[in-house]
Amino acid sequence: MQASHYDSLSQAINGLTQKGFKEHFSAEKEAIVGSQSKKSYAPKQLKIVKTFRFDGMTNPQDDSVVFAIEATDGTRGTLVMSYGSKQGQNVELIKSIPTAND
Repeated sequence: MQASHYDSLSQAINGLTQKGFKEHFSAEKEAIVGSQSKKSYAPKQLKIVKTFRFDGMTNPQDDSVVFAIEATDGTRGTLVMSYGSKQGQNVELIKSIPTAND
């Protein structure tokens, strides 16, 4: 994947969407789920191809990361994780997704 620089989370999501990462993934209790397709994936069915981290300018709880993810079935999308104290994602499940370099 060609390297890109984004100044904000919204720019990253928009740029990745334009590059074909159209699904929006979320890490639920036992699976990574596509919000549009409703498909469920085990971490081993996915690969993180690029990661972008954004630091909150005024509040450290605004720190976030966006992952560009490809599934074994060809689905491509993004998963956004916040580093705030309230985490709506299954962080352990996200950590078990292999990266493209693994």
